[in-house]
Amino acid sequence: MTIIANILPYIQIILSIILIAAILLQHSDAGVGGILGGGDSGGLYHTRRGFEKFLFIFTIIVAILLTASSLVAIFIK
Repeated sequence: MTIIANILPYIQIILSIILIAAILLQHSDAGVGGILGGGDSGGLYHTRRGFEKFLFIFTIIVAILLTASSLVAIFIK
């Protein structure tokens, strides 16, 4: 258990950096107008394909892993 307790903070740091990078790499159609309530999106829906779909799923997986590692850290203490 002490090995896991010693390695876990480093794993959490790495996962958080990966999660930040994955979120920043995602393309968003909401500009300044979308933030303020305007926006020109027109309510169009598009399907994620290729790298965009991979990045979306990868972001969800990394977020789940970070949450799980945080819960493990709580229960180890």
